[in-house]
Amino acid sequence: MEAVTGYASYVLPIATALIGVWLVWTVVRYVRADRRTRVSMRQAVRVRWGWVRLARMAGLTVTDKTPSLLSQITAQKDSPPPAPRVLTPKIKVKPDQFGVIVRARTLPQVGLEEYQKSARFLADAWRCTRVSVLPDGPGKVVIRGVRSDPLTTPTTHRPTGRPLTDLTRWELGVDEYAARVCVSLANVPGVTVAGVPGAGKTSGVNKFVCDFAPSAAVQIAAADGKVSRASEGDYADLVKRMFAFCGDDLDEANALFKRLVELRKRRSATIRDVLGVKNMWHVGPSPEWPLTVLIIDEAHTYFREYKGSDAETKRLAALTAENARLVEDLVKKGRSVGILVILISQKTTGVAIPTFIRDVCPIGLSFAQKTVEAAVAALGEDIRNWPDSSPVTLQDPAYVGVAVMAMQGRPGYTRIRTPYVSDADAARVADATSHLTADPDLCLDALLRTTGRTAPPTPSLTK
Repeated sequence: MEAVTGYASYVLPIATALIGVWLVWTVVRYVRADRRTRVSMRQAVRVRWGWVRLARMAGLTVTDKTPSLLSQITAQKDSPPPAPRVLTPKIKVKPDQFGVIVRARTLPQVGLEEYQKSARFLADAWRCTRVSVLPDGPGKVVIRGVRSDPLTTPTTHRPTGRPLTDLTRWELGVDEYAARVCVSLANVPGVTVAGVPGAGKTSGVNKFVCDFAPSAAVQIAAADGKVSRASEGDYADLVKRMFAFCGDDLDEANALFKRLVELRKRRSATIRDVLGVKNMWHVGPSPEWPLTVLIIDEAHTYFREYKGSDAETKRLAALTAENARLVEDLVKKGRSVGILVILISQKTTGVAIPTFIRDVCPIGLSFAQKTVEAAVAALGEDIRNWPDSSPVTLQDPAYVGVAVMAMQGRPGYTRIRTPYVSDADAARVADATSHLTADPDLCLDALLRTTGRTAPPTPSLTK
C-alpha cells in the first residue's frame, strides 16, 4: 500500500502535463489552420459535446435491458433489478476546410439505414449544407457533413512537377461532399468530355496534361478543332510536351490519325514478343512503351458530314468519314496496347461524335448543358431519372468547372468540382518536362532493337 500511495503522488502531475501538451498542440493546430478550417474545428467540438443528446433525439441509440457484468456481480439478493442502459454509438470527429468527417460505430437496430434516415436531422443540428452517410467497413459508417458547398467553391491546382506514382489514376477533383474523385485509366480506351463553351472542359483536360506530363511513360498528341495553329488556342502552353499537334486542317488531322493507327498496328503485332503479355496494362506503361494519349478537342470538326456535289465537298466528306474510321480503330483496338483517346465536344450527340465511337468510351463527363437531350447524349438515358444531378442544372456561373459523371460503385451520378490550373503553371510544367517528349514510334523502334527484332518502317509524322 505504501508503494501504491507513493506512485499515486506522481499521477496528478503526469496527468496535468499530458493535458497541457494536448492543449498546446490543439492551440498550435488552430492557429496554423486557415479561416475555414478553424470554423470547422469549432464545429467539430460542438459535434462531440452534443453527440449523446443528439443521438437520443435522432433515434440513434438502443436500450440494453441486460445488466452489465459489474452490475451482476455487485447486485444484492433482494435489491431491485438495475435500470436498462441506453447505448450511444461512439464517434470520432475530424474537421477540414468544408466541414466535418464523423466516423461512427453501429449498434443492434442502429445500422447504416438508420444513420441515412437521420441524415437530414444531423445536417440541421450540425448546421451543414448536406450530410452523406456511407459504409466504412463492418460495423462502421462515415458521416460527411459539409458546411459550405464544395461545388460552388472554386479551387485551384498547382502541379508539383513530380511524376505520378500511379499512372492508372486520374484525379478529377472533389465531389459535393469534398471527397476526392479518381477514375482508373487502366484498360480504358476512350473518354468523352462534353459541355457548353466556357464550362470548364479544356481546363479539366489541362489538369490531366499537367499531372501526367512529368512522367516519361506518358506521351501526348492533340488535335484542336478550334484553331489553325497551337499558338492560337488553349494548348499553346502545353504543346512543348506534345509529340504531335494539329489544328482544324482536316488533311493534317487525317495524317495524325493514320500515324497513330499505324502505331497501334505495330504495337499489336509486337506486344507479346516485346512485353510478354497480351495487355500492356498487365505490366503498366514505361518510357519504352508509353501510354499514348490522343486529345481531340472540338471533335465534331473532324467528323462532321459534308453534303454537296462539288469536288472539294466530296473530298472533305471522304476525309471526315475516314477520320471517323481511324479514330474508331484507335478506340476499339487501342486499349490493350496502351492508347487512350480523349474526345471533347460541346454536344456529344451522334452528329458530333459518331455513336460507334462515343458508345465504346466507358468514361463520360459532362459539364453544363442547355438541354436534357445534350445531357442524355453525354451521360446516357439514365440521367433523366436523376434530375438533381443533371448537367442542365449547372448553367449558373458558380458552377463553371463542375462536371457530372457516373461512378462505378455509386448509385446515380456524381457531381465533381474540377480545379483550375493557371496558364502560368501549365507553361511552367510544359517547359520543365519538354525534354521528356518522345515519339512513341521511335520508342518502339528502340525497344525492338534491344530485343533483336527488326522494326517495321516508321511512317513519317510532321509536328
